[in-house]
Formats: sequence, C-alpha cells, structure tokens
Amino acid sequence: MDPIIQSIIQGVLLGGLYAAIGLGMSMIFGIVKITNLAHGDFLVLACYLSLLLMGILKTSPFITLIIVLPIMFFIGFGMQRTMLNRVIGRGDEPPLLLTFGISIIIQNLLLYFFTANAQRLQTPLLLKGVAVTQTISFSLLYLIACIVGAGIIIILGLYMKNTYTGRAIRATSDDVEAATLMGVNIKSTFGVAMGIAMVTAAVAGVMIGSLNSFYPSDGPKYLIIAFAVVVIGGIGSIYGTLAAGIIFGLAQVVGGYFVGADNQQLVGYVVLLVMLIVRPQGLFEK
Repeated sequence: MDPIIQSIIQGVLLGGLYAAIGLGMSMIFGIVKITNLAHGDFLVLACYLSLLLMGILKTSPFITLIIVLPIMFFIGFGMQRTMLNRVIGRGDEPPLLLTFGISIIIQNLLLYFFTANAQRLQTPLLLKGVAVTQTISFSLLYLIACIVGAGIIIILGLYMKNTYTGRAIRATSDDVEAATLMGVNIKSTFGVAMGIAMVTAAVAGVMIGSLNSFYPSDGPKYLIIAFAVVVIGGIGSIYGTLAAGIIFGLAQVVGGYFVGADNQQLVGYVVLLVMLIVRPQGLFEK
C-alpha cells in the first residue's frame, strides 16, 4: 500500500508544477485566442536568464526571480504589442507561424550563447526531503514547486476578479467588441495578458531548472505538457488548470507505478487522448 500512497503524493506534487507550466498558455488561449507555440521556449528562456543572473550575482535561482519576472513580463508585453497584435484577426495561421518562428529564434539564440550542454540551476534544496513515515517520503523542492504552482494560480484568480485590469482582461476574453465600447484598450489588455503569461512561465521555468537539467531545445517538451493541461482543464479556466495539472501528474506517476516508470508519460498522454475524445472542451470549460 505504501508504494501506491508514495506514487499519489508524487503525482500531486508533480501536478502542481504542471499546472504552473500550463497556466500561461491557458490564459493566452482563453483571452487572446491564439496558440502560442513558443510558450515552452519562453519557459526555457527564463531558466537561462536565471542561470546567467546566478553567475553574475552569486545567488540562488529563486532570488533571481526578482529580476527575471519583470524581464519576462516586458518581453511578453513587447512581443504582443509589436508583433502578435498585428496578425490577430487574420485567421489562425499567422499567429501560429509567428510564434513558431519565435520558438525557432529562441532555441537558436540559446544554443549560440549557452551551447548544447545540459545546464541546471543549482540549489541545496534539491537534496532535502520530507519524511511522512519511515517508508513514505518526497522531495522538499517538489513540495515547494507544487505550493508555488498552486499559489500563483490562486493569486492570479484573485487578481482577475478584484482589479480593474483583471476585469478588463476577463471582459475582453468574453466579448472584444463590448469591451471596446466600454473603453477598454484591447491592444494594451492583450499585451498585459501576454506579460502575465510570461511571468507564470518564468516561475515554472525556474522551478523546473532547479529540479531537472535543461537544454536549449527543451521548449517543445514543455509545450506539450502545457497543451495537455489546457485540454484537460478547459481553455481559459484558471482554477481548472490546477485540477488538470494534478490529474495529468497523477496519471503519469500512478500509471507509471502499474506499467513501469519508462511508460509513465505514455499513460499521461493516453489520458489526454481520452479527454479529447470524451470531453474536448475540458473538465472546467470557462
């Protein structure tokens, strides 16, 4: 029984991290109505920005977030205002091609400046664990990642509900024309939404970089995870993202317990496929 409980705990903790990975993509799906194929690459970009700042400031990866988060916000805001806003309303293909091109550029820039060698955001927390019983334990860093993932979802949900900018973003998501008539600056609102999405991706990226090695080409791997979370949770559902991340994490870890660790990702994607067939709008459609 203990191994199953251990797998459930690990699945929930991993799910909190997955929720953070998918949150920004869910926002952009639901608000701006585009598929950001560069989402995973921005997450990896945050890893390398943190790595660079760690080398300069000689500090922990979590302290570097003080600088990384504003940088990522303005990158997202600038990309939306200068590029994506120009192609919105011209069909689905132009935003896809544009974000695909941005993805390739980011990967090649990271490869040029940091080489193809594996990197990691070193932190002593990685070696610390939490023992529940003598036979059940888990990584402290995974617990922190889960708490952080759940925390940013709750904070973002409150921000969307209780601030003028958050309500403007929600109004724009529901009806662009009505929001425009009420005086909302649609282009700026889209820019802020993309900036917030990049901030959530940066938080997830630094957590991932502290837990695992990363490469310049890792973006598509995290894009697929984000896509799975969005599909399971429902497009644009902030709190649904948390539930979806936990479901996807549990499917992988608990499923891996029964079919082998080498096949745990396969189990997760089978769950995704079933969700696409049975309820393609997601569990918590906005």
